[in-house]
Amino acid sequence: MAPTTEGGGRPVPQRLLAAATRLFAERGYDRTSVQDIVEAAGVTKGALYHYFGSKDDLLHEIYGRLLRLQQERLDAFADADGPVAERLRAAAADVVVTTLEHLDDATIFSRSMHQLSPEKNRQVRAERRRYHERFRALVEEGGRTGEFSTATPADLVVDYHFGSVHHLVTWYRPDGPLTPREVADHLADLLLRALRP
Repeated sequence: MAPTTEGGGRPVPQRLLAAATRLFAERGYDRTSVQDIVEAAGVTKGALYHYFGSKDDLLHEIYGRLLRLQQERLDAFADADGPVAERLRAAAADVVVTTLEHLDDATIFSRSMHQLSPEKNRQVRAERRRYHERFRALVEEGGRTGEFSTATPADLVVDYHFGSVHHLVTWYRPDGPLTPREVADHLADLLLRALRP
């Protein structure tokens, strides 16, 4: 059965997620009530609890949808043909672009992850670890083929790049001097230069 639209144009789950994302970004997770979300979405509390169960579930889904998109795209880059340096550069740039194109989601999550239930926090960490492991596998592949230096452990290479990605939410502004693609190209090029044999 398809999700009902409960009198609106978009399906109810999408309306709830859009409202929660906007409110969490504007007010913060802890200062947004379930009532605020359902009023903004134009639905009942019953609808929210039917589709998400809790405000915690909404927060988990906001980050989950971004992480699923990034994982799907990373898997496509990793599975593609071509030199590993090209595949890693594409993946390194893509995670920056998708983070900046979904800046509200990334910002909400960086500010509010600690408010997830312990179980959901564990789920997110496991999902993110899977992403980082796939990225690390590209770094290790390049080390085996001689395209990348192995002087720096692959785990540190991954931490270096994703430290930069997670920090984006603290400084990037859509009306600033750099586009998401320009930021992505700079950071991906820095990574590849650091890996040169």
